[in-house]
Amino acid sequence: MWKRAVCTKDCPDTCGLLVRVEKGRIVSVKGDPDHPYTAGFICKKASFFPGHIHSPHRITTPLKRIGPKGSARFKPVSWDEALDEVAARIGSVSSPSGPEAILPYSFAGHMGLVHRHSGHAFFNRLGASALDYTICGPAAAAGFEASLGKGPSTEIQEAAQSDFIIVWGSNTLTTNIHAWPFFSRARKAGAFLAVIDPYRNQTARKADMHLMLKPGTDAALALAMMQVIIDRDLADLDFIFGQTIGFEQVKARAAEYPPARAAEICGLPEEMIIQLALGYGRARAPYIRTGWGPARQLRGGMAMRTIALLPALVGAFKTPGGGITRSLGGAPSDLKFLTRPDLRPPGVRTVNMVELGQALTRLDHPPVNLLYVYLSNPAAVAPQSREVLKGLSREDLFVVVQEMFMTDTCRYADIILPGASFLEVTDLYRAYGHNYIQLARPVIPPVGQSRPTLDIFQDLAARLGFTEDVFSVSETDCIEKLLHDPSPYMQGIDLEGLRSGRAVRLNIPSKPYAQGFATPSGKVEFFSRAMADQGLDPLPDGRPYGIPTAKTDTPWNSLPLPTVFS
Repeated sequence: MWKRAVCTKDCPDTCGLLVRVEKGRIVSVKGDPDHPYTAGFICKKASFFPGHIHSPHRITTPLKRIGPKGSARFKPVSWDEALDEVAARIGSVSSPSGPEAILPYSFAGHMGLVHRHSGHAFFNRLGASALDYTICGPAAAAGFEASLGKGPSTEIQEAAQSDFIIVWGSNTLTTNIHAWPFFSRARKAGAFLAVIDPYRNQTARKADMHLMLKPGTDAALALAMMQVIIDRDLADLDFIFGQTIGFEQVKARAAEYPPARAAEICGLPEEMIIQLALGYGRARAPYIRTGWGPARQLRGGMAMRTIALLPALVGAFKTPGGGITRSLGGAPSDLKFLTRPDLRPPGVRTVNMVELGQALTRLDHPPVNLLYVYLSNPAAVAPQSREVLKGLSREDLFVVVQEMFMTDTCRYADIILPGASFLEVTDLYRAYGHNYIQLARPVIPPVGQSRPTLDIFQDLAARLGFTEDVFSVSETDCIEKLLHDPSPYMQGIDLEGLRSGRAVRLNIPSKPYAQGFATPSGKVEFFSRAMADQGLDPLPDGRPYGIPTAKTDTPWNSLPLPTVFS
């Protein structure tokens, strides 16, 4: 029997799947040909899901540590024993130091809206230290939104009509494969494909031009493109004067990054930078697909901000096939009924998740004495891994991990709770690479004694005497509430329409910037007053981290302000 499902790995494509089940076991996984975006093909990783779900190495019973930290020596225990101990430890840690001595750590091990967010209310009610979820996209989002505002960006399908495509910091053929057919369609019609990436990866090898810039120099390259476009009279002045602010200021800033200077900063031939800029500036419908690479650096937000300004300079938003894509989907977005931030006591401290090592080894008043990890493997993914492992090795740190396998973090756990896989739970999935939403139900029951994340937190909440409604809602209750999201993107989407498991399109236009820009001014902001108010440079800045100001760099506050702000 084939059953519909959704791939919930942290990938923009969020593929529709068909899962074959025989005698209670998953035996095969393939792409759902009825999915309107992923269209029936999947990456190689998905074909391994049957072996992953039914692996003999899967943890299917609660475990308790019996050896030294890091030894991975455990014994099986019952769920009651495991959860009773976790609840008791929460109480004993909270009693002398306060609940801020407890720190949750989670991320995108499961991308369903219900289970990914199912622990937030528990830790808010507890009064635990809050986690600042900064490890992936916030820098990219902040930079992009400073230029173009919040909300979804240009739909990837638009690229099929483009005549000049830039893939900037994304290894599309490995990490976003369902975008490639649209790029290929454009190329067959004559489009040029440029890839900007420090690595000669699979996507770069397929490009017409590969700009192998030095890491951290993306903003300098983008400013040099601006300088060439402005200098060669390729800027769309009608769009600029009608839909942007700060053009004169950014023109002065771009003049400081001629191709010769950018070539030195980026480690690229000057002629290549000029060729890229002229191709982009002369194109009928230029399109940029940004990955997360440009933001994975100090000054990463500024890199994304600068790249995001290029389409406005040439009026790319006006033309079918033109625009820029960072992230799509995004609805439903009102999760407060599930995460319950109102339950968090005022003044609770926040820990930046990229500083976990420091939090576990140096944080005081109180120190972190209980770490609860779910949907993540911080021993492998958190920065400063030496400090993270040092912290996890503390004998006075009680570590709880919800997991399916013996990860690096599990080796340091005191209690391991076996989590159910994405094919064993009900959840609602939005994507960030397309504008469809999909409901998936279990294709098999949880293997062994594994349990869904929502169930585990609700059981712990009951042990601690939490009585708020959020601690008794079902998966379906949560999904029904999510579907009442007030966003216009959710209009007309209900549970009945999702029951078949087929993907349903959100009410998001393929070219959302044609509707305007959700910035403070309602226009593209070459000059950002909001950034200036924070003491930040309101103009794009091409200096890589650690490079001092050059003699040619003019301080922004020596330039006249845009007319709208005068």
